[in-house]
Amino acid sequence: MHRDDDQRLSEALIRDVERDFRETAHTTGVKAPDRRLVDAMRTVSRRDFVPDAAARNAWDNRPLSIGYGQTISQPFIVALMTQLLELTPESRVLEIGTGSGYQAAILGELAAEVFSIEVVPELAETAATRLERLGYRNIQVRAGNGRDGWPEAAPFDAVIVTAGADEVPPALVEQLRTGGRLVIPVDARWAGQDLMVAVKRSDGTLSQRRALSVIFVPLIGGSSEQ
Repeated sequence: MHRDDDQRLSEALIRDVERDFRETAHTTGVKAPDRRLVDAMRTVSRRDFVPDAAARNAWDNRPLSIGYGQTISQPFIVALMTQLLELTPESRVLEIGTGSGYQAAILGELAAEVFSIEVVPELAETAATRLERLGYRNIQVRAGNGRDGWPEAAPFDAVIVTAGADEVPPALVEQLRTGGRLVIPVDARWAGQDLMVAVKRSDGTLSQRRALSVIFVPLIGGSSEQ
């Protein structure tokens, strides 16, 4: 595929994402992705983050399998979760669920530092290699239990979890600075998850709201597992 084709498909994908923002704004409270986020989506080629077998579908606005029972998220969901973090160029971000590294790359375009944890060692290694090859020097990846966070790098201005959790892991709240934002899919009562947006109060509790109904692969591991 030629570069011109990639650019054309990328622009079509961005239009799809912008449409989804408009159509879900009554729930999410966000009418459109901001300009920095759109620029990041143009810069980061999703095709670099999907398996060769899925390359023809790289620009589809839908999740794709990346092996090991994991997926690369729908671009709209990647964009929405990123927007809800309200990142600045000085932000330090913790990501739980590196996967192929696509979300981390988007975060890396917008934030000063990204710390990303992946429970599947093979995916962690591949993502780290890929991100280094693509020139991301502000992203660190390691294999481990995301529920435990990355305590030695805390506190974080933002935490994003890209897998469905049964509850908000306490360690992630502890590692979030006061006023920091957490975006996480939490199991809903019947099926799927509610995408929750939370802000940490000065007393350590969270102010939370539901943004959207979503379906993510489950967050693996208990608090004592590695």
